[in-house]
Amino acid sequence: MAEAERTGTLVRLAYGFGAVAYGAKDNGFSYLLLFYYDQVLGLPGTWAGAALLLALLFDAVSDPVVGVLSDNWRSRWGRRHPFMYAAALPVGASYWFLWNPPEGLGPAGLFAWLLVVAILVRTMITVYEIPSTAMVSELTEFYDERTSLLSFRYFFGWWGGLTMAVLFYFVFAPLGGPAGREGPEGYAVYGAVASVLMSVAMLVSAAGTHHRIPTQRQAAQGPRPTFAQAARELRETLANPNIRTLFVAALFYGAGAGLAAALNIYLNTYVFSFSDVQVGWFNIVYFGSALVALPLSPALSRRFGKKRAAIGMSVAAMIIYPSAVLLKVFGLLPEGGSDALFRMLLVANGLDVVLLISSTTLISAMVADVVEESELQTGRRSEGVFFAARTFALKAVSGLGLFAATMLLSVIDFPSDVHGAADVSSAVVRNLGVGYVAATASMYSAAVVFYARYRISRGGHEANLRRLADAAPEGPM
Repeated sequence: MAEAERTGTLVRLAYGFGAVAYGAKDNGFSYLLLFYYDQVLGLPGTWAGAALLLALLFDAVSDPVVGVLSDNWRSRWGRRHPFMYAAALPVGASYWFLWNPPEGLGPAGLFAWLLVVAILVRTMITVYEIPSTAMVSELTEFYDERTSLLSFRYFFGWWGGLTMAVLFYFVFAPLGGPAGREGPEGYAVYGAVASVLMSVAMLVSAAGTHHRIPTQRQAAQGPRPTFAQAARELRETLANPNIRTLFVAALFYGAGAGLAAALNIYLNTYVFSFSDVQVGWFNIVYFGSALVALPLSPALSRRFGKKRAAIGMSVAAMIIYPSAVLLKVFGLLPEGGSDALFRMLLVANGLDVVLLISSTTLISAMVADVVEESELQTGRRSEGVFFAARTFALKAVSGLGLFAATMLLSVIDFPSDVHGAADVSSAVVRNLGVGYVAATASMYSAAVVFYARYRISRGGHEANLRRLADAAPEGPM
């Protein structure tokens, strides 16, 4: 594996750049889509939330299927690249349709359109993302270099999402005229630009890592596994205690992240009363946050180990932004929309995103290190299954988190079709902030408890590599 360990800068850039597509998709789904269908198109929030939840659950089920298929795929282009190439154009086309529904659809028609097209977008992203992410364990065996590769991936993922967010708030939202983000005009252009960016990123990443196919593991020869055999192997692989721990942690984390992302635009609009331009500036600062996190995550991995660093970053992130929300709803921060409040949140949010990117990078690197431990136990390389398991958990319950956000809005009697913070009572705003903090804090705290149960250290990972080397047959691979 010595050749595979020399990734080089170009390979890191190509590997990471593919995440631009996921970042652009995730930004739209997490921060804009519910608001667009609810507040702009007029689909009741619970209907929109239900459609997105069903799409997310369908997508989550597709993750392990794609993971198993990718791990066992045989072709002259290896196990991963056929999926990456196949998904690129369908992703772009389906994402455009998501933001450009036909005119004249009533609530039932809008619900059906959102459900079907969201399922298509998410499925095609899965076909690309699971095989692409799984390559990290094949590109290098080194403990810290895996963190470095994933740092590039999260860096580009965030930059992809942030690029679209900045364009939305500074370029596309103004197309709606005085209505701004509450007008429909900007969303159609947003969807068109994002769809092109996503397809291009996926094709560039696949082509940029294509030359590494000969150095990557190939699927085992022999008869292809039947469905029953694949299901049995999947159960055996996921029986690993470390992956189970990360899986359960991802359930809690995903639920919190789904709720937080869905309510982010509501908090910015109705709790902090920020304008489109101010929200756009937050996203510009986040570019710097991603840049800081790029070298920080590997440095933390080397200094503290992945688990300790990930827990520390997660706990710090749980404190900063929720504290600002509570202080604001109880009248302990400057007036909503003011320059003083904006500057305070600019710093707090920028730091919070550094912590968030670093923690998620380190946790993904922890998943990569389970591959060799599992290979010792099962005799199989199951990179696709492991990353599919984590994304399955994150997606399945982030949908529940998104749906919980719509339930919270319903419980606090948050009004529909409002135009700014002045149309929402102070009591409702306070309940929104308190409900947000209580829900996310409980979910993220549970995730941290399970992260603490992970047991692969640097020394343990190196011991697993030595045992695999000792068990390897003599001669070339």
